[in-house]
Amino acid sequence: QVHLVESGGGSVQAGGSLRLSCAASRYTVYRYYMGWFRQSPGKEREGVAVIDTAGPGPYYAASVKGRFTLSQDTAKHTLYLQMNSLNAEDTAMYYCAARRWDGYIDSLLSPEVYNYWGQGTQVTVSS
Repeated sequence: QVHLVESGGGSVQAGGSLRLSCAASRYTVYRYYMGWFRQSPGKEREGVAVIDTAGPGPYYAASVKGRFTLSQDTAKHTLYLQMNSLNAEDTAMYYCAARRWDGYIDSLLSPEVYNYWGQGTQVTVSS
């Protein structure tokens, strides 16, 4: 199993920025698909940004591409999500998730792919 702990959420005005962190155990030991997902009231959980920890780079949802940046620090076993130009539609509970790499799959932004989850950190963007 992998243990995931998110931090960095909070309240920010529209146009502002936040950086989320996800501390992961065994981050440098195995290859994982890891990423960020979010869920707001009345909506299904959706993928925001994911990465193959041994792959070429992250994949982003169309709604955040150009505004959010996923990065990783292997020495600190930590995944980050830099969120810029936030708007009210970004308000959600943000979750870190992981899946042991078991081959290439098509729908990496689908929450159903992942089996390890953190408890979430709330992001609230006011107008």
